[in-house]
Amino acid sequence: MKIIDGGVTAAQGFLAAGVYAGIKKARKDMALVYSTVPAVQAGTFTTNVVKAAPVKWDMKLTKESPFIQAVVLNSGVANACTGAEGDLNNELMAKAVAQAMDIPVNAVYTASTGVIGKQLPIAVIQEGVKLLASELKEGREAALQAAEAIMTTDTYSKECAVTFLVDGKEVKIGGMAKGSGMIHPNMATMLGVITTDLAISRELLQEALSADVKKSFNMISVDRDTSTNDSLLLLANGLAGNKPVTEKGTDYENFCAALNYVTTELSKKMAADGEGATKLFEVQVINAPSEEEAVVLSKSVITSNLVKSAVFGNDANWGRIICALGYSGVNFDPDKVDLFIESGAGKLKLVENGMATDYSEEFATEILSGKEVKATADLKAGTATATAWGCDLTYDYVKINADYRS
Repeated sequence: MKIIDGGVTAAQGFLAAGVYAGIKKARKDMALVYSTVPAVQAGTFTTNVVKAAPVKWDMKLTKESPFIQAVVLNSGVANACTGAEGDLNNELMAKAVAQAMDIPVNAVYTASTGVIGKQLPIAVIQEGVKLLASELKEGREAALQAAEAIMTTDTYSKECAVTFLVDGKEVKIGGMAKGSGMIHPNMATMLGVITTDLAISRELLQEALSADVKKSFNMISVDRDTSTNDSLLLLANGLAGNKPVTEKGTDYENFCAALNYVTTELSKKMAADGEGATKLFEVQVINAPSEEEAVVLSKSVITSNLVKSAVFGNDANWGRIICALGYSGVNFDPDKVDLFIESGAGKLKLVENGMATDYSEEFATEILSGKEVKATADLKAGTATATAWGCDLTYDYVKINADYRS
């Protein structure tokens, strides 16, 4: 596998565009990703009982549509809690793309992000689709334009791409995601689109994605709020020309590894760009009794507001981490736990067998001052490991969300 500079247009046959349509104030607000040939599809979606109109539409298409060829996305309005009118407007957005690209309406995924409870300005959306269709292009810049157009409170766009070999053919995977607040995914993220030119069966594509999100997007949290709009959409158009992957084996495993690299990188970028955040906070639990318990433990720490606040203040308040492990619901022996922190400045053991070491507070502060900080908890109770990603909790998080609608 080789990391390359790219996004949703990295794979063969995928075009993209991002434009300002007029939903928001003078900022790109609509994107389109298009495959020149029909693609098999997979998707994972929010587990929130309150689901936005595009989520309901995409869930149906993931199960029932014979293929997908386009994904249209808007930012500024979530089209959630909008009733029958919202469902109609979502369908009209899909129909506009279908007409512009001369494809079936059930070959068009939709995605929205923004304020909950507002209706889509459908006339603006329809004109925006026409503009998107005229701007569709191959290449790096087109991918970047699309990634920028789906941002809300994000401070930067989030993209990743890799290439690898299957059946002697070069295969590419590229993706984009957005998410900064209301991030605590269950089976998805805020909005994500991943494209590949791999030839693979629809069944294996869905299996790979469903398994992958458990290790990537489901392992991040900014604020413990699961969105109404979480959607991760994966399209595979087969243009790499490989012998179709129809059963598990080396080719499937190589694809899963490449997919996981892309999703993990996008996940980490989202966590690092949490609203108001100043640093990425990674928590690894090692030597746990089981992977399931390691997952619960690591997420308990990254979602603790007290831990997140200490990380923001560069305060090695390790008691908060041990406490968060303790209330996770997982049973372990606290008298066996070792705890380390590390960053670019170095690594330091804070706790050994449940008690503080004779560590340097100054060095601990230096480590915690890094842009990427990692805490590792060794339970000495098994061989399982899990890693979760979050961010610090800052004053700016409250400022951003106190007046989000204005």
